[in-house]
Amino acid sequence: MSTSNDAPSATAVEQANVQTVVEARIAPDETTDDSTSDIGSDIASNSSVSSSVYEFRVEHGRKYQKYREGKYHYPIDERESERLDLQHWLCLGSFRNKLGLAPPNDEGSSVKRVLDLGTGTGLWAIEFGDEHPAAEVIGVDIVPPQVEFVPPNVFFEIDDIDETWTYSQPFDYIHSRMMTSSISNWEAYIQKCFDHLEPNGYLELQEADLFPQSDDDTLKPDAAIVRSCENVQKACTIFGRPFASIPDLATVMTEVGFKDVVLTKNKWPMNSWPKDPHYKTLGTWSLENYLQGIEGWTMAAFTKGLGWTKEQVQVFLIDVRNEMKDKTIHAYWPVYSIYGRKPAPTPNDVENQAPENQNP
Repeated sequence: MSTSNDAPSATAVEQANVQTVVEARIAPDETTDDSTSDIGSDIASNSSVSSSVYEFRVEHGRKYQKYREGKYHYPIDERESERLDLQHWLCLGSFRNKLGLAPPNDEGSSVKRVLDLGTGTGLWAIEFGDEHPAAEVIGVDIVPPQVEFVPPNVFFEIDDIDETWTYSQPFDYIHSRMMTSSISNWEAYIQKCFDHLEPNGYLELQEADLFPQSDDDTLKPDAAIVRSCENVQKACTIFGRPFASIPDLATVMTEVGFKDVVLTKNKWPMNSWPKDPHYKTLGTWSLENYLQGIEGWTMAAFTKGLGWTKEQVQVFLIDVRNEMKDKTIHAYWPVYSIYGRKPAPTPNDVENQAPENQNP
């Protein structure tokens, strides 16, 4: 897992024929102004349709799903839903108000069937459906989203994507976001995506690294935030779902058979330390995202996986939160879009797949 390098391994990426786009280094803001952008008006809220669709257990004051218990160790309560909505806006900010970087997101693109894996609160699926009213959009998650108004072309399903997929028709575009630590076998997962795409269909992965980085060494290796990530990785490894090295997924895509693979690295500043207004705003949202999420990401992981007590987790997180707010630490989380195209079969492929001629 990368912890400090600014870009993925050049040799691995070049050998895999992956086009790489990396955002420039971010300059810190040297002023002492603590003002931040107002994000409250930008956060969408969803009302519950029916709480009866949930089966959950309560641990340490948070709700956790019971369907496929043990596969998903993060909360499913309203606090987490609000954070997921905020994370959606963070992704939009990173991709300059686009739902993704793959060609199906380009203006004027035509898609018929779209699959949103790990749909969360369903915002991505709903917005893509609004932008592409002729497309059928299916959002899938292990927990149903709490949404009140859904476009007529958007549908949600509860399913375990680690199991066999049963879709009878292929898709033009498969979108997968923030699924690392939820996938037990990335090679098998990407292969299933490939198999369920139309020829010339696209898969796009949007993922964030577990570990933050800094370009000026202001984030120290022994920082509490780094130690928290190390412990999360230990716990997720015990659970059988470790965080993946995101740049390596581009190589996996090429090995599975995807062509024209493009990896774009963006940055979520840890707080509002950057000078650039765009990154300062992203940093404000990012800080809120991680402050809202850090207890949910660590409580079950540390207590179930590492044997900590609730009190030990809470005390440890005091230092983590303080570091997150420290503007002298110029840290950021690498955030990636990786997309690739399933090639259309060549005449030779069709000929090889045809049944052999048999003599009468």
